[in-house]
Amino acid sequence: FDERYLSAPTLLSLLQIPDDEKGHDLNLFCIPKHYENDLEKVIIPHGLIMDRTERLARDIVQDMGGHHIVALCVLKGGYKFFADLLDYIKALNQNSDKSVPLTVDFIRVKSYCNDKSSSVKIIGGDELSNLSGKNVLIVEDIVETGRTMQALLSMLSNCNPKMVKVVSLLVKRTPRSSGYRPDYIGFEVPDAFLVGYALDYNEYFRDLSHICILNDGAKEKYRL
Repeated sequence: FDERYLSAPTLLSLLQIPDDEKGHDLNLFCIPKHYENDLEKVIIPHGLIMDRTERLARDIVQDMGGHHIVALCVLKGGYKFFADLLDYIKALNQNSDKSVPLTVDFIRVKSYCNDKSSSVKIIGGDELSNLSGKNVLIVEDIVETGRTMQALLSMLSNCNPKMVKVVSLLVKRTPRSSGYRPDYIGFEVPDAFLVGYALDYNEYFRDLSHICILNDGAKEKYRL
């Protein structure tokens, strides 16, 4: 790894993408033609996402192996990361001495309209009572201010789970942050609007394999 991607206090616990990261030219990757004029650059290529997800899976199995875990996917943005993470955990279960019995559940959280964070809406929260006494792994795509996850954790705590851990593919460095940090982090990223790998802008860009920075023109083009 390039050492500038690593956060010194938590070496190898996350990959840190610096604010001045130049990213990669779109022409170097397979970008859907309908998005070619909407993106500034590729900031995290799909292959790097997959490698990092595999390592997160190993860390989770190492820490939580032997316990029955309910993996709770935060929809919609978390579905791709959730599927790939569970595939890696499944592979580890089949090929290592320590394994994690898994079941899955889903919840939908909405906190964005256009590029502005709005009030947190949790859809399906009435079903959280099913998690009472369970070991829960919440799988999220991105933590920005932290308000959404804190609201979800507060609701979940009322259901008395046995244990709760949170894994997020991305954590954004932003002055708007509440200071909340997940238990497992894939990448720490700059304060830019990111799309791709199921992260959306008004439901667009979920079908983009790489994580990219959205340009200002696209914000207007797809604005509600």
